Amino acid sequence: MQPQERFYKIDKDFRNPFARDRDRIIHSGSFRKLEYKTQVFLNHEGDFFRTRLTHSIEVSQIARSITNQLGLNESLAEAIALAHDLGHTPFGHVGGDTLDECLKADGFANGFEHNFQSFRVVTKLEKRYKDFDGLNLTFATLEGILKHSYPYKKPFLPKIIDKQFDLDKHPSFEAMVVDRADEIAYMSHDIDDGVNSGLICFDDLKSSELAQEILDKVAQEGVTDENDEMFRYRFSSHLINHLVYSLLAYSKERVEDKEAMPIGFEKELETKIKKLKKLLFNKMYQHKNIVRRMYAGKQAVRSLYKGLMEDEKMLPRFYYDQLQNRAKHRVISDYIASMSDRYALNFHNEMNGKF
Repeated sequence: MQPQERFYKIDKDFRNPFARDRDRIIHSGSFRKLEYKTQVFLNHEGDFFRTRLTHSIEVSQIARSITNQLGLNESLAEAIALAHDLGHTPFGHVGGDTLDECLKADGFANGFEHNFQSFRVVTKLEKRYKDFDGLNLTFATLEGILKHSYPYKKPFLPKIIDKQFDLDKHPSFEAMVVDRADEIAYMSHDIDDGVNSGLICFDDLKSSELAQEILDKVAQEGVTDENDEMFRYRFSSHLINHLVYSLLAYSKERVEDKEAMPIGFEKELETKIKKLKKLLFNKMYQHKNIVRRMYAGKQAVRSLYKGLMEDEKMLPRFYYDQLQNRAKHRVISDYIASMSDRYALNFHNEMNGKF
């Protein structure tokens, strides 16, 4: 046998369309940048804390598990999950809100919204083909990226987008799974990171009925030291399992009957989840240490927007060349949104003479 005959001959792409979408997303530059974008903690604060990249991977894992059990398309859910945060700015939601404020203050009513930005990343901003923009993803994946979080209809979306994707209707079941997987992932890992950082403790969580139920499950295993890493791990594991199995129990028959809104939790559990999220907001997301760091992020975004609007020659060539065909404010906001946390801080410092 000749050496070359040992290789399997492939006459056509062996992947299904959604698996191709997934691979194109993973190999995009925007996906790699998620490694250095904030989830809650700025990236340079420690290697342990989650970033947008690790969050997206965790959402993907949970979404795959759920869709597998519901008989849905696992590859579609995976593609949507991996792409759902591509439009996030540096410094998390604070960065996006600040960029939105800057644009609206300059008279650009549409402002900035990260879900639509994710859609724009995969349809316009990524350049992988000579003859067209974007990653050439399927309609179902694009719809899932655009509509994975409720409400689906946004007042600022172009009419052509609304007409094409029918924003009055719910998306695929897979996109709805990603929405709930996102919620499950960020609640569990934000608690893990929050306790590890010392911003909250398990005593803080005991006022939440849902958290107390999970703490009881950990105690039943004989794991009792709340300062031990094992305790945090067991808590996160039980919380994810509890929410995933509860979602499956509620959603299985509804998916089979093709109900309009089949993916979710029983009303009582939905209430418990809302109360836990409110507790996390008050105790953790509004903690002075987080607020201080996010304030620094706000100032950096404002400074970058102002400086680049005053002198667009600071733009990299890829973005500067776009000024010939696109509005200046949108090119600049796209550039800022693409930045990692540390790149944005370094650029901000350099632009303001802080070396």
